[in-house]
Amino acid sequence: MKMSNKCEVCNKQFTTRYFLQKHRIEHSEDAGYRCEVCEKLFVKSDSLKMHELIHSGKKSFQCILCEKRFTHSFNLKTHERIHSGEKPFQCNLCEKRFTLSGHLKRHELIHSGKKSFQCDVCEKRFTQNDELTIHKRIHSGEKPYKCGVCSKDFSTSSHLRTHKRIHTGEKPYQCSVCEKRFSVNSTLTEHKRIHSGETPYQCDLCKEQFTRSGDLTRHKRSVHLVNKHD
Repeated sequence: MKMSNKCEVCNKQFTTRYFLQKHRIEHSEDAGYRCEVCEKLFVKSDSLKMHELIHSGKKSFQCILCEKRFTHSFNLKTHERIHSGEKPFQCNLCEKRFTLSGHLKRHELIHSGKKSFQCDVCEKRFTQNDELTIHKRIHSGEKPYKCGVCSKDFSTSSHLRTHKRIHTGEKPYQCSVCEKRFSVNSTLTEHKRIHSGETPYQCDLCKEQFTRSGDLTRHKRSVHLVNKHD
């Protein structure tokens, strides 16, 4: 029988056993160190001190490539992988690689097939609770993330983060072949196919192949007269 990832004290549900164990610290008598700002509990005083830096606003660690600053050295190290392209965490099942161990753990749930979180509107199920939260905004129309420059609203923080690069001009993703830079990683992925010759998108009507999904869509509309909703 599979073990539940629900906290027996407050009934909060977690995607993995690891996150449940971390959460249980909040209910533990051993959690003797409390943050005076947000009241989060910690077992070790060192963990509390590291956490308090978040509230201090102090960012002592700076990226030498884009000058972005971070509170902790490990945050900087993780950020630097954007520039280097390093993905040290690999899935044992499909060999997909990830920048963060947490992203790998989340990905592994896809292979488990377990979808514990269900939308109460359309009954669609999700592996992660945050996936469900984002999905619900389709029904509600909620866009809680606002650009501080142009006031445009977004449904996810990642979409806002990508949008902000329009204003900053930041292009953190660089082609290792021609050194051209891009603001979005997916655009870099598409660009790399110019060098590799890869054409992963194939028309199911005439078998012609394309580098980008958008090119395939335009082809089907113009050549085969296939409408978007067909």
